[in-house]
Amino acid sequence: MTRLRRTAVAVLLALALPLPIAGAGSAFAAPAPASAAPVADTAAAGPSAGRLDLPRPTGRHAVGRSTLHLVDRNRQDPWVPSAGPRQLMVSMYYPARPGTGGPATPYLTAEEARLLLGDQVPGEGIPPEVVTGLHPWARTDARPASGRFPLVVLSPGFTLPRATLTGLAEDLASRGYVVAAVDHTYETSGTTFPDGRTLACAICDYPETDRTALVPPSRAKDVSFVLDQLTGRRPAWPYARMIDRDRIGMAGHSIGGNAAASAMTADRRIRAGVNMDGKFFDPVPSAGLGGRPFLMLGTQAVHSTTGWDTSWPEAWTRLDGWKRWLTVTGSDHSSFTDSPVIAARAGFPDPEGTTIAPLRAEKVTRDLVAAFFDLQLKGIPQRLLDGPSAAYPEVVFQRP
Repeated sequence: MTRLRRTAVAVLLALALPLPIAGAGSAFAAPAPASAAPVADTAAAGPSAGRLDLPRPTGRHAVGRSTLHLVDRNRQDPWVPSAGPRQLMVSMYYPARPGTGGPATPYLTAEEARLLLGDQVPGEGIPPEVVTGLHPWARTDARPASGRFPLVVLSPGFTLPRATLTGLAEDLASRGYVVAAVDHTYETSGTTFPDGRTLACAICDYPETDRTALVPPSRAKDVSFVLDQLTGRRPAWPYARMIDRDRIGMAGHSIGGNAAASAMTADRRIRAGVNMDGKFFDPVPSAGLGGRPFLMLGTQAVHSTTGWDTSWPEAWTRLDGWKRWLTVTGSDHSSFTDSPVIAARAGFPDPEGTTIAPLRAEKVTRDLVAAFFDLQLKGIPQRLLDGPSAAYPEVVFQRP
């Protein structure tokens, strides 16, 4: 199977989107129609598209970042059994003391960036520096802030590394959350381990849709193991005392959003979940999620009540706790990640039908996800989730 075809299959089966007209399967590139005009980006104006960078976190806390290599010796790798025990890389973002820590860790390693670009825009010759040149804000191994904070686990889209949720992770940490961003090994374009190995995707060539349904339950096992390692008697993270074990949430993009519901089904420790534009290949159980809250946040074209993804209306009827179904006008599948910023840096036009600017998409995603967790894990009322807002005209409340 060619790389181009492989990427197309990954998008069709795992990202639940139709192929764009050009750049088949790419999360970064597709030609925009000549009439398309980007929505005004009120979040940050000034830099030209080629110089776009991750916007500064908006909360009051400085942000620290550390990296964990976790090995589940009680579980063989589900995709490459010959690899032995399941191994995961996890980025921890957390409220930190200002002025501490080392320089920010690069957005991706050079090899991770090369593999990501090769999967998303094959044959375009985009240099890895376009991605490695992104500027994260978190300081490496900064001293933690005082106090205990809710924990949010983040799961990326199929074939995408955890780094593509960096903007969201850093912003949540600045607002007073500990964030664990998980790379699901052999499901991403590439994951680099401490010994220097970079493991590429091993299951991206799967053509069968029934195999895709196995991914969210597998990720649920990954997440439960990560929670064990962060909240157990001998935690793997030296700052684990920061985590409030009674306030844990999860959010994911694409199949990672489906995995949030799967993980809630399997693990009662997760009190609230967010699906960002992911088809429910693994359906929400008919009995619901035990009354726990869930946010469905997606594109207007695909995930409105008249969109073609029928798994969302079915999930909506099964969710039995607080719930919202929101869509973002002018967004596309990648708008809930850092991918639009990367695409702009590479000089690609917006995908067809996309009218929301990259930094505006980052702001809308950050504010909606933070509002949900502030309400559900901190008990802070959120008018943003009560109904339409003049400050967020692109956000539509779906009322099936």
